Amino acid sequence: MMKSTGSKKHLGLLAACAVIPLLAACGGGGGDAATTTGTGGTTTSTPTPTDTTATANQTVQQFLLLDLAALDNYANPVLPAYYDNTVDDIDNTPNDDQVNDALATLGRVLFYDTSLSVNDTTSCATCHQQSIGFGDDERLSSGFNGGQTGAHAMRLANVRYFAPGDMFWDKRAESLEDQALEPILDATEMGWSENGGINALIAKMQELEYYPALFSFVFGDEAITDDRMERALSHFQRAIISSDSRWDRAYAQVFGAGAPNRALDQALPGFSASEDRGREIFMTGVNNGGGGCCPPTFTLVGNSDSNGLDAGEATEFKSPSLKNVGVSSFFMHDGRFTTLRQVVDHYADGVQDGPALDNRLQQNGSPRRLNLSEADREALVDFMLTLTDESLADDAKFSDPFIR
Repeated sequence: MMKSTGSKKHLGLLAACAVIPLLAACGGGGGDAATTTGTGGTTTSTPTPTDTTATANQTVQQFLLLDLAALDNYANPVLPAYYDNTVDDIDNTPNDDQVNDALATLGRVLFYDTSLSVNDTTSCATCHQQSIGFGDDERLSSGFNGGQTGAHAMRLANVRYFAPGDMFWDKRAESLEDQALEPILDATEMGWSENGGINALIAKMQELEYYPALFSFVFGDEAITDDRMERALSHFQRAIISSDSRWDRAYAQVFGAGAPNRALDQALPGFSASEDRGREIFMTGVNNGGGGCCPPTFTLVGNSDSNGLDAGEATEFKSPSLKNVGVSSFFMHDGRFTTLRQVVDHYADGVQDGPALDNRLQQNGSPRRLNLSEADREALVDFMLTLTDESLADDAKFSDPFIR
């Protein structure tokens, strides 16, 4: 998956879960394989690795640090107890296409392969770097030929937990699947739209020994199609779940499914006074003077509108999960803010009026002002820094699989 831009210019971003920052990430993935028809209609089959594993491994291991006979676990991650039905309700994974280890492995290769750009310089991972929350440390990303994208690259963790499923800042793609190949085809990003399109890309991939072997392993034949690529990328990206930040580890100690407000109102062990004050503001409903935001995935609620970044904004925008926001360097769709404090200040007293402004950012017909003290603003920053998931940054199954 790649940058949250394309040929269109994106203008603004959405109100995170209600009032506090929603900062940067994106999508990718989607749809071939055989289909079966039952009483419930047509569904997508889950591919099963074929008995050509040994042959495929012999080819693949010349180029990749993979063992197709011992696939990494993408389909069944160990998650905290609070990743329960409340999280399932906002999961945009298709019911008939749950994350599959073989497909996600292929998606990982596609994600890191610079050969998918016209001149072998740029991959999805160029702009979505694991070490920084699968985001970019540049305000605008550089494409295959040095051109700059029209928006800041979004972080990818928890991209599956946005119930409507539409992707890009302006939500122009209906799903992670629909989004996947747009950056690859984009004239600035990876270049294929002006260099032969998808057919030219597939022809190039057919000449790379590992792709026929991988596609045969996953799907049972060597056919490389856009649908299969989309689907593989989406499986890999949906597997990128963040659930091991300091906040996660502390909340796991107090969580109770039957506790009032699922124990989100409780002070957290190991948190400083400022961090816990930030948690309190963050979790308190907007009608009670807080941010009203959305754990445990910290993703945008599906009915959010504009965040009032620019006066007169008429476009509804989305944003990424706030997980790993503390390792980002730029915030908002255009990267205009360079610190979390600037983001907090925007939501505290900088929201601008416009026809698309989210109703949770309004009060009595005007942009809401939170009237936060200096200490409370710093507390919110301190709290958001507890959302950094260092284990995700180090997880080998999401790393570059190529022998470099």
